[in-house]
Amino acid sequence: MQRIVISESMDAPAVAFLAQQFDVDYRPALVDDVPALAKALGDAQAWIVRNRTQVRGEALAAATRLRVVGRLGVGLDNIDLDACRARGIEVIPALGANADSVAEYVLAMSMILLRGAAYRSTAAVGAGRWPRQMLSQGREVAGKTIGLVGFGSIGRVTARKVAAMGMKVVAYDPAVPADSADWAQNGASCLGLDELLAESDVVSLHLPLVAATKGLLGEARLARMKPGAILVNSARGGIVDEAALARALHEGRLAGAALDVFDQEPLAAGNPLADAPNVILTPHIAGVTQESNERVSTLIAERVAASLRA
Repeated sequence: MQRIVISESMDAPAVAFLAQQFDVDYRPALVDDVPALAKALGDAQAWIVRNRTQVRGEALAAATRLRVVGRLGVGLDNIDLDACRARGIEVIPALGANADSVAEYVLAMSMILLRGAAYRSTAAVGAGRWPRQMLSQGREVAGKTIGLVGFGSIGRVTARKVAAMGMKVVAYDPAVPADSADWAQNGASCLGLDELLAESDVVSLHLPLVAATKGLLGEARLARMKPGAILVNSARGGIVDEAALARALHEGRLAGAALDVFDQEPLAAGNPLADAPNVILTPHIAGVTQESNERVSTLIAERVAASLRA
């Protein structure tokens, strides 16, 4: 019987679906025990991971019979794609399955941060204070411009959702031709990156982390953002210079930021964003909801099973 190793959490019905057909080793804690993971992979034909498992090095070398890697998500920066390609190992991401969850995260963070300090009023009001005047300067999302940096499946779902809230959508993606019908079909205008940064009240990132995007938003590009704008990053941490972003927040050049991803996860001690003002930090959960976990897990279970049966 063919063997599948699952080294991070997966929706229980999807695991059960696979266990009916294959020998399944489901141990989410394997992600933190590389020697045990390498041992488990020795006779595995399939390996299912999320974003923390590193599909490279000792573990990948030990998986001598591996045929397919299922990724419970869409980012592939934790997978050595060149090594997989050289060995003929199929890599299957869950494209589109968590797009709604990420898009809702972007919309929610945009609404919270544009509204300003209002979301922090609970303690003051509960204590009998009434900071109404101070908290009456928030902004609405309707009529604001959101710039989507990256216009793949998640960017397009985000565009449609925020447009329904009355936002103007502009987007940048060098992989999508300027004359593509995809822009208009999803309610977005195509702009260059610098033009987008200068015009947008909200900038949301939807790019993979590759050599060309690492450090894409550094000191210079953050300085090009519209004064009072906010930044939402639910893509990958290495795309943004965290120290430069913290400075922009401390100096008041940006009104706020929501970060779901970071250069190092969990955050290292002394990360400059930890004490930055008007910032929301979340632990890489933008694409993880009850519904999306079910969709992602089901899709990967079905496609990995099909790959092994082929």
